[in-house]
Amino acid sequence: MKKPAEGVRRPRVFVLDSEALSLAVRGDRMMIARLDLAARGEAEVVTSPMTLVEAYDARTTEQRWDWVLSRVNVARLGKDEARQARRLLADAGLHGHECAIDAVLAVVALRQRGQVTVFTSDPEDLERLLPDHVVVVKV
Repeated sequence: MKKPAEGVRRPRVFVLDSEALSLAVRGDRMMIARLDLAARGEAEVVTSPMTLVEAYDARTTEQRWDWVLSRVNVARLGKDEARQARRLLADAGLHGHECAIDAVLAVVALRQRGQVTVFTSDPEDLERLLPDHVVVVKV
């Protein structure tokens, strides 16, 4: 893989798990700051379709969800990504019924280009699923 030219910054990519997305929907200042970076074109915020379902809370208004999701890219996933997630689980010695959504989120993170940071409430499993160049941060 080529290194970026001297002085050229790689784009920042923030990958959100369900707790990180929930924090954004609830108005957490740090998560809103990351969404603002995305709105200004200084970063990209990405998640998986499964994460949207997992993070859903009926107490939150549809308008609030729409506002947050207007700043988040939702990855398109298919059979190839499912296979890759299955392989990640197997390689890490994890089980699908416990870590399926984490494995899919790991696939989403691996597909990104740039400085990738995954924000999660479960850093232990994601650290097992992801290589060292992907930063995992506990929320």
